[in-house]
Amino acid sequence: MKTYHRYLIFQYLKNFFIILSALEIFYVGIDFLTTYKKLPNSANLQLLYMMFQGMYAINYVLPLSVIFSMVATVSTMIKSNELVSLYAFGISRQSFVKPIFFTALSIIVVYILLTFTKFSYAGEYIENILKFNQTSTTTRDLFLKNGDEYIYFKKLDPIRKEASDIKIFRVRDRDIISIISAKKGYYREKNWILYGVKKIIKPKVDTLDDKGLFSQKFNKMEALKDFRPQIIDNIYKGKVNLSVLDAVDALKFYDAQGLDTSRIKTILFSQLLLPFFAPLLILIFMVKMPTISRYHNLTITSFVLSFVGIIVWGILFLLSKLALSSVLMPEISIVLPISMLSIASLYSYFKE
Repeated sequence: MKTYHRYLIFQYLKNFFIILSALEIFYVGIDFLTTYKKLPNSANLQLLYMMFQGMYAINYVLPLSVIFSMVATVSTMIKSNELVSLYAFGISRQSFVKPIFFTALSIIVVYILLTFTKFSYAGEYIENILKFNQTSTTTRDLFLKNGDEYIYFKKLDPIRKEASDIKIFRVRDRDIISIISAKKGYYREKNWILYGVKKIIKPKVDTLDDKGLFSQKFNKMEALKDFRPQIIDNIYKGKVNLSVLDAVDALKFYDAQGLDTSRIKTILFSQLLLPFFAPLLILIFMVKMPTISRYHNLTITSFVLSFVGIIVWGILFLLSKLALSSVLMPEISIVLPISMLSIASLYSYFKE
């Protein structure tokens, strides 16, 4: 890596962490002041609330921080004549753009990787603390269909991945062939481990000599492969808080049941594609930034670029909400705008 590449990356990351920290503190501080009276008296839960709120705020402030950091970095270099000095040494504009662009792209990739984890459920933890004074809640009386099985949960804790009073009705040709009852169940390694199991089997009876209804008891049994508790809870409540892995499983589940998958696709596209608007905008903005400040009002230029970044983010956010409401197709509201932005950024880069 060349020396000026390291310098540009260092300056960009320094501004990024300063702006991200400032926006995070502002977001969490304002939210804490407005919801303080609703929070439980427990200091531990209040700290957890602020931590989860900070995690949740990253969804909104991180893409904007990526854009604002670029504007701040390049504006500072223009004011100090560092940018024109780099060009005077024979460094091309493309060589100047690359380190900042790929650094921003790496930040977005790291953020997307976080959406594969429990990070995506920060909003749910916040809601549970406000409503129930605890991080996890129990959902009651769920009845769902999975393939040729109908599943009933008396109680389900999606955070702890456990349930009680479980019944599984297996159906073939509109006829119940078996009923599995379990006192407890835990989701471990893509399977539900059931305890205190009683299985009632109803074989097909054609003659009087055929074996009739009989039951079996098991201390432990595996069932419901890949039936994630978080998917169950979110499907039941109609929520949109899903990690990428759970969203993929939910997409398979919806598709197998012949249900509308537009909401799940919207969640996936929002998590995997939407954040890339920030580095794409950076590519457009950087090739449009002036070289020196003598013939430009740098303050107005920086303000306009920052404002445009907020407007683009707001439009994409609005389109994603419309897709979640099934007003627009996710391919039109998310995939198409990001594709158009990609074409515009590449055109600006190679044209320059």
